[in-house]
Amino acid sequence: MKATNSRTAALVLFATMSVAPCFAHHMAVVVSKQNGVRALSSMQLSRIFRAETKKWPDGSSIHLVLHRASNGEAVTLQRLNKMSAHEWQSWIAEHKDSLVFVDSDEDLLNYVKSAPGAVGLVDVRSVNDHVNIVRVDGKVPMEEGYLPH
Repeated sequence: MKATNSRTAALVLFATMSVAPCFAHHMAVVVSKQNGVRALSSMQLSRIFRAETKKWPDGSSIHLVLHRASNGEAVTLQRLNKMSAHEWQSWIAEHKDSLVFVDSDEDLLNYVKSAPGAVGLVDVRSVNDHVNIVRVDGKVPMEEGYLPH
């Protein structure tokens, strides 16, 4: 009976993991139209979202824009930065004074639109023509390999 229960549990776990949404495919990295950056490697993006890279190639300051509450964003950035949820929350607490926090994708897009050095993640369905999507590792959102997942 235990073997059957174990097999059943394994099948349920597999099925759950197979149909669980892959948040990274649904997120888009966005920058201002004034920002000349159109493509980054995942390593460069990770350095940006860990605040290790503080300047864009043109010398302007990078402003990290994060949602106050977004599971998709948190999971994507944890995976990009190879951090556990606890490590990511600790990192945010340590850097909160240098981060810009918003409540919605609309708020993030408006901030990025008006701040040439800003960068953030939004649900791909929220992207508008006021910002540019950044290619990651040569990929665009919804394409396999766009962001780590």
